[in-house]
Amino acid sequence: MMSRLLSSDMPRSRALSAILIVIVAGLAATPFLFSGSQPLSTAAKICVFIALVASYDLLLGYTGIVSFAHTMFFGIGGYGVAIALERLGPTWISVAIGLAVALVLSAVLAVAIGLLSLRVRAIFFSMITLAVASAAAVLASQMSTVTGGEDGLSFQLPPQLRPAFRLLLEPIFGVTINGRVLAYYLVFFAALAIFLALLRIVNSPFGRVLQAIRENEFRAEALGYRVVAYRTAASVISALAATVAGAMLALWLRYNGPDTTLSFSIMIDILLMVVIGGMGTLYGAVIGATLFVLAQSYLQVLMGAASSGLSGIPFLPDLVHPDRWLLWLGALFIISVYAFPGGIVGYLRKRQSA
Repeated sequence: MMSRLLSSDMPRSRALSAILIVIVAGLAATPFLFSGSQPLSTAAKICVFIALVASYDLLLGYTGIVSFAHTMFFGIGGYGVAIALERLGPTWISVAIGLAVALVLSAVLAVAIGLLSLRVRAIFFSMITLAVASAAAVLASQMSTVTGGEDGLSFQLPPQLRPAFRLLLEPIFGVTINGRVLAYYLVFFAALAIFLALLRIVNSPFGRVLQAIRENEFRAEALGYRVVAYRTAASVISALAATVAGAMLALWLRYNGPDTTLSFSIMIDILLMVVIGGMGTLYGAVIGATLFVLAQSYLQVLMGAASSGLSGIPFLPDLVHPDRWLLWLGALFIISVYAFPGGIVGYLRKRQSA
């Protein structure tokens, strides 16, 4: 049953298996393990980025496509749900309409970009996707009557996802099962479904062709495979998964704006997560997203504690001052890339086979 669920692509490393089990179990039990809003918000963000990074790994790691338009599809999902809930009212029908429209728009744009751009060389395709993503961000910022402009859109959720909603009268293990907890599990199971679906896709005959195209597109073309068609299909699948991830983030935040889903800095974060976790593995998305989001959320807090503990020692408190957390975050990821050139998943699998 488990091998069928994972498409026979097991982690192939005991250490990797243990890490994945801890991450998934920790995310599943977060509402019962930690109190307060920050741990739950951090866990929800991890879930969203696992799905988003896995969808990008389908492009970069399995197909060899370097696209900078991935956040555009992420933003389409967020705006689709946000606009529908803000205009049509806080109902599940609004969520369904917004998500359906966003998925159709993402599919059309992915096909258009694929057919128009995937025939050109890799660097030109990357530049085209960067231009398209930049245009989408500018468009979202300027269409204030529809998207809320720079301020974005805030909206109400369906009643079942609001904090005041109570699914059960009695707490479970001391935790009240309210709308916020239900919203978290909606994000968790959506991310899990996306990840398992992508895992099955990359281990199907279709996925094998994508890997063949990545290794040598001319040989794949000579064998009779329509490279542009396969690349376009991979772009559409990846775009649809990113769209659902954007919708889940908007539902969790009850807000969507240009900086939330369309920012180029998010694209850089996605690239870092893919590289750190391990390209062409999908499991790397789980580890890369978890490490990155945890570092973003708690590194500044840890540095503040370290700075206070080192008070009285010359130079060191200033070196680890919380205001320098971005510097240390960058240094940590540079070190990780040098230490694990094949990503953490690649390193763990190599150790297992050694």
